[in-house]
Amino acid sequence: ADLDAVAIQIAHGKLLNAGQTCIAPDYVLLPQGLEADFERAFAAAVARLFAEPVAEGAFDLLQGRWLRLEVSDLQLAWCLTREQRGLRMAARAPVDVCIRGNWREFVLLASRQEDPDTLFFRRRLVIEGDTELGLAMKNLIDSLDPDQLPPRLWRSLCRVGEVLREDLERQRPAAAGNAG
Repeated sequence: ADLDAVAIQIAHGKLLNAGQTCIAPDYVLLPQGLEADFERAFAAAVARLFAEPVAEGAFDLLQGRWLRLEVSDLQLAWCLTREQRGLRMAARAPVDVCIRGNWREFVLLASRQEDPDTLFFRRRLVIEGDTELGLAMKNLIDSLDPDQLPPRLWRSLCRVGEVLREDLERQRPAAAGNAG
């Protein structure tokens, strides 16, 4: 098998799957002796996914600082920092800022179906810790170019976001009617 091709597919599935953890790979079965080769291929795949924003300095604000993204309802979290070699992810780290919310809010943010400020002002996404860093990361997430994603993935993410937005719009009139 082509480890580079497999690694990029797994990286997309693990990191850019619109909150669909049921389809995100948690482990990889490899023939004995290919572990180190796969680790290098996976690291290269992740680096390619974010190569342009990293090269442009978009993640430099994380140099020596840690961001934690927490998907509360799925009990998932990732810590992210910027090192000289590029981005580094970890399961745990001494975080400077945490952005927390449910998977729906992260999908709405990533698919650009909901204004990011609305998500934060209504406390559907929460920033804890270094607020300045958190706001800068919120703006960075919102500014990432969707054209850098694989087209099929971006279309899928947008479709999920549209469905969630439509669901929210249907719920709002019902909630307003119950308030009176």
